[in-house]
Amino acid sequence: MIKRVLTEMLRDKRTLALMFLAPLLILTLMYFLFQSNTDQTATLGVRSVDPVLIKAIKNNHVKLHTVSSSASAKKIIREHDYAGMISQKSDKITLTLQNSDQSKSAILKQSLQKAQIKLKMAAARTAVKAQKTAIKAQQRVISQLQAALANVKTTPAGRPSNQKPLLKASPKSDTTNYSVTTHYLYGSSHSTFFDTLLPIMIGFVVFFFVFLISGIALLRERTTGTLNRLLATPIKRCEIISGYLAGYGIFALIQTMLIVGFTIFAFKMQILGSIWNILLINILLAFVALAMGLFISSFATSEFQMVQFIPVVVIPQIFFSGIIPIDQMANWLQPIARIMPLYYGASAMSNVIQKGVGFLTILPKLSILVGFAILFLILNLVSMRRYRQV
Repeated sequence: MIKRVLTEMLRDKRTLALMFLAPLLILTLMYFLFQSNTDQTATLGVRSVDPVLIKAIKNNHVKLHTVSSSASAKKIIREHDYAGMISQKSDKITLTLQNSDQSKSAILKQSLQKAQIKLKMAAARTAVKAQKTAIKAQQRVISQLQAALANVKTTPAGRPSNQKPLLKASPKSDTTNYSVTTHYLYGSSHSTFFDTLLPIMIGFVVFFFVFLISGIALLRERTTGTLNRLLATPIKRCEIISGYLAGYGIFALIQTMLIVGFTIFAFKMQILGSIWNILLINILLAFVALAMGLFISSFATSEFQMVQFIPVVVIPQIFFSGIIPIDQMANWLQPIARIMPLYYGASAMSNVIQKGVGFLTILPKLSILVGFAILFLILNLVSMRRYRQV
């Protein structure tokens, strides 16, 4: 048995390549991804805020943008895609967070807290310094009074002393205590990193399972001879591909609706946009995964090989879907995300769920997904040609 297994594996060069080279490829990709620039920054809109506080907030992780518009914080954040906005009235600070990315919200909240601590420490140092100055002034006054009393005893009566005590008032410390109120456009203060990942994970789960099921299903059609018998009939290749897409597409549609519905009701996911846009994005993702799975299965000769295509085709999709911020990657890695269908699907999902954008805003990303589907459909028609024997 051992000899038979080894012989079969050694004869299957493609399986050996996928088994030994695919893990190295994934590890290398992860190395470059996590060796990229990890200094994340958050953009903060600033309106009518004390310059001293602004100066204290400034750091390498926060980009400040002065806002002169009188529009609502929600509108300004949506228009400019700020991570948050801060405004001030008297000693009351209002911090409004987009909260679509909890890491950026944490950066802004921590920066504001550190700024307050910094100002309080500066005020405390000023107060201590002022107290030291006042104590020294009082000591000088006491010394002058003592000298004046001694001079009174030695000065003839009726002759006024030229010594005049110098009294100085101690300076008052000007410490401003800000009261901060925080608002969230998405989620709440109890939101976790899972809330950020959830829209991305919905798209990935839909994409992964549709890809796997469609690829293995068509592979089974080939290995059992069903596809060869179909190709021997007058049925056109486009009709066969359309039949597969429509047949598996029905189950992909049911699966997509089930996943989206389960996520909404089980995880109590907050949706700022339209539920119909979410369903449309996932349906397009499922269609792309279906067409891609059918195409990739043409390069596999067994279910084992089909499964081994996952590290090469599917896992990179999740890396470039937005879990790792694309703008924080190395410059040469960022263009790779643009050739991943899941990048566009996950980005559109996050925009609809967490930012409440409309159909026209996500239309360019949907168009790209349609382009991917058409591309793989054409590739399927071309690859089907080599299986027709008559």
